[in-house]
Amino acid sequence: MDSFDISASGLSAQRARLDILASNIANVETTRTPAGGPYRRLLPVFASRAKNPGGVEMIGIAVDPRDPRRVYQPGHPDADADGFVAYPNVNIVEEMVDLVSATRSYQANAAAYNAAKSMAQRALDLGRA
Repeated sequence: MDSFDISASGLSAQRARLDILASNIANVETTRTPAGGPYRRLLPVFASRAKNPGGVEMIGIAVDPRDPRRVYQPGHPDADADGFVAYPNVNIVEEMVDLVSATRSYQANAAAYNAAKSMAQRALDLGRA
């Protein structure tokens, strides 16, 4: 049943990745957060599972270290003394590419899970015959 566990871990990891991507996209224009400053892009951190060989798990969420985008908007309420506003370090094109990649990975794990399920069902059917 390792194949089920491996595929399930991949499904879970890609679901977490999709949630983080959705948060990044939703906050692409957030210039003020409770922590202060603009929203910072989040990145999932994955590792091979320590127990049960095979599979993956999300071990944390990292903050993208890139600097925020600075846009000259002197009338904006969050503009600094020079008239620049710090916008999140989120690139919507990059997020969309990651979104497509995560979706495809999720689909591949779902297909692997279904293939394993089908093979197990066929083995049970052979045992009954």
